[in-house]
Amino acid sequence: MLRTKSKGSKSHLLSLKKCGRKWIKPAGFDTGVKTYNSLTKQKEPLVLAQERIATWYSCGPTVYDHAHLGHACSYVRFDILQRILSRIFEINVIHVMVITDIDDKIIQRSLEQNISPTVLARMHEEEFKRDMQALRVLPPAVYMRVTDNIPQIVAFIKRIIGNGHAYVTSQGNVYFDTQSIGNRYGKLVNLGGIAGELGAQDKRDPRDFALWKASKPHEPHWESPWGQGRPGWHIECSTIASSVFGSQLDIHSGGIDLAFPHHENEIAQSEAYHQCEQWGNYFLHSGHLHLKGSVEKMSKSLKNYVTIKDFLKSYTANEFRLFCLLTRYRSAIDYSDASMNEARSTLSTISAFCHNAQAYMQGHLQCQPTEEGILWERLSATQSSVRKALADDFDTPKTMDAIMSLIHHGNCQLQPATKVDGPRSPAVFGAMLSYVREIMGVFEVDLLDRKEVHDSSGVLNNVVEELVHFRSKVRKFALSVEDQAPQDPHTGSEIQKRHPQPDRVPLLKDCDALRNNLAPLGVHIKVRFHPIRLSAEEPTKHLNHLIGDILVFPCTRVDTIAD
Repeated sequence: MLRTKSKGSKSHLLSLKKCGRKWIKPAGFDTGVKTYNSLTKQKEPLVLAQERIATWYSCGPTVYDHAHLGHACSYVRFDILQRILSRIFEINVIHVMVITDIDDKIIQRSLEQNISPTVLARMHEEEFKRDMQALRVLPPAVYMRVTDNIPQIVAFIKRIIGNGHAYVTSQGNVYFDTQSIGNRYGKLVNLGGIAGELGAQDKRDPRDFALWKASKPHEPHWESPWGQGRPGWHIECSTIASSVFGSQLDIHSGGIDLAFPHHENEIAQSEAYHQCEQWGNYFLHSGHLHLKGSVEKMSKSLKNYVTIKDFLKSYTANEFRLFCLLTRYRSAIDYSDASMNEARSTLSTISAFCHNAQAYMQGHLQCQPTEEGILWERLSATQSSVRKALADDFDTPKTMDAIMSLIHHGNCQLQPATKVDGPRSPAVFGAMLSYVREIMGVFEVDLLDRKEVHDSSGVLNNVVEELVHFRSKVRKFALSVEDQAPQDPHTGSEIQKRHPQPDRVPLLKDCDALRNNLAPLGVHIKVRFHPIRLSAEEPTKHLNHLIGDILVFPCTRVDTIAD
């Protein structure tokens, strides 16, 4: 059997070499874990470049809309994997995630909502972070925004061009030249019949993809050697991951829908930049979340999604994490009330056992003498089975089966009795209780259901007040009247007439833009009319600057800001 397996593995690797998908087993620290690697389409030993340190990069959200359960499923699953590596196998995971805060969808949505792309992106970025916190997903070591890394992206593209793997078109676009790397393009997928990116007319090959996009009118843009523009989607991840981890990455994760073209193009760009044979050693992909009975994944484009905020009105983070644990991370998963009720029932069974075991230890639950030796053996076997299952591509369903089997045998001996005759065995139930809590704690399923609330509204309110106060001072300066005010011919008194000086008009426009951009974030600067006398020729376009501001910060207080 071993010989056959070895031959199969060798033939598989030979086929990879022929099609340019050669995988090089890393040299370094063997974790004892095997994980399914999308580069080889089979389980491989997880070998890290540095002992007990895993460099991990993941694609974060494109922040133009609410995050939904499809996103949550992927992030929770990989959060569980990282916790397993850290808590069970003592691996220090250094996780970096990119936030895509400039993109076609962001620009389009900002136009629809009449706010700046930056404000739209920040608003949904913060919402995403709150959603992840609500689901108890550990934040990465650092979030990296695309717009904070434009100079690095430009430099990255320049080097790819210099290495002969990209070209600039007459329209100011820069494309990766897929033909320049031959059959090495296609490490993750079989490219037979796959078309390239749509919409571009100035590419040499349909499979070529944009590194830099020339700007269109009214779009955000940055300067570059090729003219004004913005980064392509794929280049951001290659640049940011390389800026932190250099020329080699242990683990790259994301949803299976990102394998092509996103991750495929990341590999091509990064290896062209670093001039290396293998940039990422392991690519891990999570399966799609489907609505029960549907073959389609949950997505915004199909309008079949459930937002995380709405979901948490009906279910808890504990229940959702258990829902994710009951399937393999790389398997598709069906979401329905029935599947969530199964997770809820499983959680209830675990919690009930913990309660009963604790009650037995405290002497509040009377039972007949237990077969203590059998329970100790069951506990030891469970501990061994769980570690083995988690080392086998993070098999959480098998782990949960082992835990539930242990609980079943414990419950069989925790039957209440009115008359007890014989010794008690609290120690073994204490050990079982501690172990169950420990493993569920690894998965961040809180059996004690502790809730911690950190109230920062007071600090935020002070920050907003200072911001509005500064805006008021800027407006007051911009509205300073001319030195010579005309007189009323009938009364001889000066007319209270305000004409903003021409060089200060941009300040007023920026004040208006700030007010408009704060509104979607929940900060409303309301206006109140100040009775002043206007001349007949006073232009109405400046009327809104003749009123005072009232700050309304979500149901907390109202402040008058006078001009």
